[in-house]
Amino acid sequence: MDSVDLEVVKTAVQWTRAGHRATLGTVTHTWGSAPRPVGAMMVIRDDGQVVGSVSGGCVEDDLIDKVKSQALAAAKPEVTTYGVTQEQAVRYGLPCGGTLQLVLEPVSANSKLSELLAIIERHELAARFLDMQTGAVRLEPGKWSDLLEFDGKVLKTVHGPSWRLLIIGAGQLSRYLAQMAQALDYRVTVCDPREEYAAEWPLADVRIDRGYPDDVVLAMNPDAHTAVVAVTHDPKLDDAALLEALKSAAFYVGALGSKKNNDTRRKRLADFDLAAHEIARLHGPVGLRIGSKTPPEIAVAILAEMTAVRHGVQIPQTVEAPRVNVTAGCGVPPI
Repeated sequence: MDSVDLEVVKTAVQWTRAGHRATLGTVTHTWGSAPRPVGAMMVIRDDGQVVGSVSGGCVEDDLIDKVKSQALAAAKPEVTTYGVTQEQAVRYGLPCGGTLQLVLEPVSANSKLSELLAIIERHELAARFLDMQTGAVRLEPGKWSDLLEFDGKVLKTVHGPSWRLLIIGAGQLSRYLAQMAQALDYRVTVCDPREEYAAEWPLADVRIDRGYPDDVVLAMNPDAHTAVVAVTHDPKLDDAALLEALKSAAFYVGALGSKKNNDTRRKRLADFDLAAHEIARLHGPVGLRIGSKTPPEIAVAILAEMTAVRHGVQIPQTVEAPRVNVTAGCGVPPI
């Protein structure tokens, strides 16, 4: 669940508590080209106010009119489809003749959105099951392999962070990286067996694991929705994590340090049971080259590169700009 859809759930709870009628919309299927993915959500208030989006603006006006007039989902959940014909695709602005299927659900106390919101805010996963006939909802613990499912009778949606990030090291950079990653829909775990760092970890909503990095990586069982970033500058800790992470299905594995340090690291890793193609997966120096110097800037660079990898975007490394001599006001070529 991304931050937009989290805002939808929060708003639906607020509106119903204030006495408004609210209707929740969820994209359950798309054919052809669709601006928003399956699982995207919006909530419509009885006066037509909206938070979220299910089509990037293509069908929202029609949905609002039908919800306001109670022509759709007035008493129980209902399915509606846009773009079945070419004429509808043109009328509603769906690109390339795309088709969009939605489930609309009148929100009530039985929707269990408050309970769902509490789970999401703990950065946990939940599976929500909506009975289309009765409107009854049940919540179950979610699994990372869970996906939205809809058979016409029951709608199963998955809520909570869709991605995981394991940070090796509990230093200052890790604090910024953890906080920014949460805003990008990551469930963050920090691993640091060192007492002096773990004892001072300030983020109560980010779990810290005191285990040794290789054991923590193995226990986490990284999948294609997992990133591992090592930032301790201690080879004993960073390399232990990397040895296991690079063999896993993690979509991103990175290590802090200069190019020289990471070239040396790759030579060390080659002395173990890692294949050349596994070592080649290492992003080190970690992050995009955007001139980052401070911990927050480095965190931005790391998350930018993770986002590019996550979306399959090839970004060439940028050329480092000349350093500026503030006193003289001139550029100094990089060494």
